[in-house]
Amino acid sequence: MKYTLYLFLLLSYSICAQKAIETSFIKKTDFKTDRFITIDNFGTAYFISNNVFNKKDLNQTIITYNNLQLGDITTANVFNPLKINLFYKDFNSVIILDNRLAEIFRIDFNTLTEYKNVSHVSTGYDNTIWIFNQDNQKLELFDYKTRTTRAQTIPIQSPILDLKSNYNFCYLLTKDHLYVYNYFGSLVKKTKNNEYTELTESNGDIILKIKKSLVYLKKNSKTPIPISIPNLLINDFFVTNETLYIYANEALQKYKIKID
Repeated sequence: MKYTLYLFLLLSYSICAQKAIETSFIKKTDFKTDRFITIDNFGTAYFISNNVFNKKDLNQTIITYNNLQLGDITTANVFNPLKINLFYKDFNSVIILDNRLAEIFRIDFNTLTEYKNVSHVSTGYDNTIWIFNQDNQKLELFDYKTRTTRAQTIPIQSPILDLKSNYNFCYLLTKDHLYVYNYFGSLVKKTKNNEYTELTESNGDIILKIKKSLVYLKKNSKTPIPISIPNLLINDFFVTNETLYIYANEALQKYKIKID
């Protein structure tokens, strides 16, 4: 009993004493928008203003996409800039755009033979997207060209908070846990949610938001490490090339992450 208590206290101390990841401030840019989605490797910014999806390159050239018929944009995913997906939850639909923001595919889940009531969407590999089907409470890898489900998980009962993905893995944040699935729909990692509300992913590493703070979770770890940042009311955050971007107070702040 004493050994178990000692082990518990030692583990608790180790977690509490975890050294924060340092950041170095790079610059702050005034930028007024409703939602800042990301900046890609080429410095192109993607954001949503007045329900219009915008793409702005380094030459300040802006191209836009809007679809008033589908209502508000729920989420936008630019992991693959050649197949950008916009999710319109109110109309249970997804629009796929190319790099010029021209519509190349439209998915209306209401018209499928097997109806799907979708709450969250993210990018998959090839011609697929990850969707969370509220009716069966399953995460599905959906092929939008063949209109078939390539993979699916077992039912998930906890409320869904966020969904992100890359070509190989999908990261599902629920009220109770963070789940990581491979493209076969198999669970490869499960971590308790300690009041996290949002996440972003970079090369398999995860950054989670908790109130006004961010924590870093390495790919092969279950122990989150706090990130040293100013106390901000974080609206949006993302990572590109080991650079952390935080959109807050109508400004985009840029930090270099110092990871050992």
